[in-house]
Amino acid sequence: MSYFTFEGKQIYYEIHGEGKPFIVLNGIMMSTASWKAFVPAFSAANQLILMDFLDQGQSERMTGEYSQGIQAEVVLALMDHLGLEKATVMGISYGSEVALRFAVKYPERLERLELFNVTARTGAWLQDIGDGWNLAARNCGEAYYLTTIPVIYSPEFYIKQKEWMAHRREVLTPVFGNPAFYEAMIRLTNSSRDYDVSDQLHKITVPTLVVSCENDYLIPMPEQRFLAEHIPNCEYVVIPNCGHASMYEKPMLFASLALGFLNNPTTEYPIG
Repeated sequence: MSYFTFEGKQIYYEIHGEGKPFIVLNGIMMSTASWKAFVPAFSAANQLILMDFLDQGQSERMTGEYSQGIQAEVVLALMDHLGLEKATVMGISYGSEVALRFAVKYPERLERLELFNVTARTGAWLQDIGDGWNLAARNCGEAYYLTTIPVIYSPEFYIKQKEWMAHRREVLTPVFGNPAFYEAMIRLTNSSRDYDVSDQLHKITVPTLVVSCENDYLIPMPEQRFLAEHIPNCEYVVIPNCGHASMYEKPMLFASLALGFLNNPTTEYPIG
């Protein structure tokens, strides 16, 4: 277990393997433990770096409202702590938002950028969804689970994996009912209120991968298409028959996209 100090707070991180540094950023309800199944693949030829954001996992909790921008500063501080001049950064959902904040502010610290299931800004529709989550959180664990979890999966996956989903409901409901957990989640959700990089995407010049999922009902495909149209050096991929939680629904494809884009040494292929 490794920690470093950021503005008086302890930040938890893990390093697996050796090679090109690959920083992976969690979705809002995730932690470093969420990537356990991916560690062997992600660290086979790379230095995999996992971390918990403030208010997440084994990192220290905050005590009041804050902007998500502070999480991008945590990423920078981690790189400085590890002596990394550059790294490839990958995120999913909330983690991709932080990655985008980092990319527009510190583009010189990036090797490549990978963005799964993300938007360029928190619009009114997404903000209302977040407010609904927060209201449910203070109601009870089951209400919070039912408000947040079903929508992140495609209906096909949800029905097919009925037993797995039932187990997750059994495990997560008491966690979601823990005040320490849901108060942290409310702060994390609210931290995205000021998120908007839509007019700064031109600053990202490194090779970038943007991934949509056909059945993502939380952050639909037009949001990723906007990113792909406005980031200069961008590749865009759509995963069919998949919801917002792409790492769980299509793990093989998720890992293949992430590792292929990370490790391909060639970015230009002359034709003819």
